[in-house]
Amino acid sequence: MSAQLHMARADDLSRILPLVEAFHAETGITSTPESREAGIAPLLSPEENGPALGAVYLLGPTRAPMGYIVVTFGWSVEFGGMDCFLDEIFLRPTVRGRGIAFEAIQDLCKALAAGGVRAMHLEVDREDTRVQRLYTRARFAPRDRYTMMTRVL
Repeated sequence: MSAQLHMARADDLSRILPLVEAFHAETGITSTPESREAGIAPLLSPEENGPALGAVYLLGPTRAPMGYIVVTFGWSVEFGGMDCFLDEIFLRPTVRGRGIAFEAIQDLCKALAAGGVRAMHLEVDREDTRVQRLYTRARFAPRDRYTMMTRVL
């Protein structure tokens, strides 16, 4: 089974939102239908929202996606240019364990690097060793001396 990455468009919103809801429920993220739509919709229509803030990719067939990936863009002086954050990745439980997430991350990293992105960051649950193994295999590494910190505004 192939990852088949497809950049999502505005007309994919109704297919993406149930996947986001499933991911949030599985991982304990508190969200509402309104907050999920507010978080996804602007990424699907960058031409209407100014510079691209990020992108959503569907995994698998666009009519019946088996998952999604969200990346958001930023700028890093340290890395010398544009960077991105792998904000969310989700695969339906029935297709996990087949290498699809690994393949999708690899393909996405290649495409973003070709587009000028210099680094991809992510955060992972300290207790989720299965997902940590996936990211380590995909060549992500913890940064010595650094811990992700957040202030909700």
